[in-house]
Amino acid sequence: MKTFLAVVCFSSVLSVALAQFPNGRFLEGPVAALCAQRQIHERAPDNKGYFFSWRDPALKGVEKDWLDARNYCRQRCMDSVSLETSNENEWIKRRIVDEKVKYIWTSGRMCDFKGCDRPDLQPVQTHGWFWTAESQKIAPTTDRSQGDWSENGGIGLPQPDDREYKQGGAHENCLAVLNQFYNDGVNWHDVACHHKKPFVCEENDALLKYVRYNNPNLPI
Repeated sequence: MKTFLAVVCFSSVLSVALAQFPNGRFLEGPVAALCAQRQIHERAPDNKGYFFSWRDPALKGVEKDWLDARNYCRQRCMDSVSLETSNENEWIKRRIVDEKVKYIWTSGRMCDFKGCDRPDLQPVQTHGWFWTAESQKIAPTTDRSQGDWSENGGIGLPQPDDREYKQGGAHENCLAVLNQFYNDGVNWHDVACHHKKPFVCEENDALLKYVRYNNPNLPI
């Protein structure tokens, strides 16, 4: 099993920069009523709750792009899953395999917005990947002992490879887990963020604390 490098927090500037996207769409905040009604399908050994979109009858057959998936989660005091440890990564992968899910979105993204010109993020395709839900960096993609990037993609290159952009399309700036999509196992891939996929939400402590503080009489 691969080890995972200890993550380093991004500055708050990067978190704020994600609030609005160039196409006018926004990263949404929590909705107290939806937080109170959030559905938990399973709890991990650390007691954190997870929601699997394909298990929800209301979302059967529904897939969302990267931002819509995050917003669905965030409205419910959750966020797209961040695979920060090897144990969590394997726990999620087992459910993808057992339930025959082709792919899922995570909160992973390459830093591609204002503030990403920091020296420690260069080159950004190597050093600029992070878990947006936690504002924590992912280990450099050149360190293949860290993380879980696939060794193969659509053009036969190790991930991330920005394949779609090289073939005339959009940059592949978001991180998905693919299940044997290229006969390469269940691994991380860079994917263009507009593609639609099932998703996993995990409870977000910061959002829960915020909503509980502002709604002390609401059971959350």
